[in-house]
Amino acid sequence: MSDTLDVLNSTLASTLRLWRGTLATPAALRPKKLLELYEFEACPYCRLVREALTELDLDALIYPCPRGGTRFRPQVRERGGQQQFPYLVDPNTGRALYESDAIIDYLYTEYGKRRVPTRLLRSFDVASATLAGVPRLATGATARPSKPAAKPLELFSFESSPYSRRVRELLCELELPYVLRNTGKARWQDLGPPSLRTTLFPDLPVEGRNRKALLERAGRVQLPYLVDPNTGVEMFESAEIRKYLLATYSGTTAGHEQRTPASAASARNRKVARRTERKRPA
Repeated sequence: MSDTLDVLNSTLASTLRLWRGTLATPAALRPKKLLELYEFEACPYCRLVREALTELDLDALIYPCPRGGTRFRPQVRERGGQQQFPYLVDPNTGRALYESDAIIDYLYTEYGKRRVPTRLLRSFDVASATLAGVPRLATGATARPSKPAAKPLELFSFESSPYSRRVRELLCELELPYVLRNTGKARWQDLGPPSLRTTLFPDLPVEGRNRKALLERAGRVQLPYLVDPNTGVEMFESAEIRKYLLATYSGTTAGHEQRTPASAASARNRKVARRTERKRPA
């Protein structure tokens, strides 16, 4: 599937879920240590938890557990007694939970300090989250051969972003742990494509914790944005990030250029050059 068709497909997935996991209203309390979430991208119950993390503006250390995975999937049974997903571990409180509804209730109660979403829509949420996975054809569900990363990667993303989803799916399939920097939209004016926002609100300042952090770090707000502390590479563009991940971590490199130290440095240089561009929200 071409990149354009894949993005359209991913956009359909977000539309079927009514674009939940887009807007972020910060939690009243922010955990000192990263929450740990064992999950896999194609799981509809995991999607519900990731939506809540975006909407509460909470970051998390993601341990991908695709079917057939051997790195983190067994840890869930060892730690909790069941191989069931999602599985949340909170090192701040010592709590560990299965079941998406229990995890969401916990996040809103412990950190959001606000009303938990009604359970009257639980059946609809599960059904629509399941339906949203249909266009993706189980992408992000099954492990593929890969090389381990010494340190977790870092991804600026928000749940409903069609472009970010493409990167999260591949990170999951490659079983690469990553810090999810939720970069949800902080106000209604941020909704819609960047070109529309630039036209309607050209002087609107950037708001949102991670959106400001990304602007400071990379010179603009555009998602997804990947940081790989193992190679020093930082980059935008979902298609380029996917190529980089396959070249660097895939267990089979046929059809993909092998990333060398020189090419990694080149990617970093491109990132540095982008910092000189005019800072603008996107």
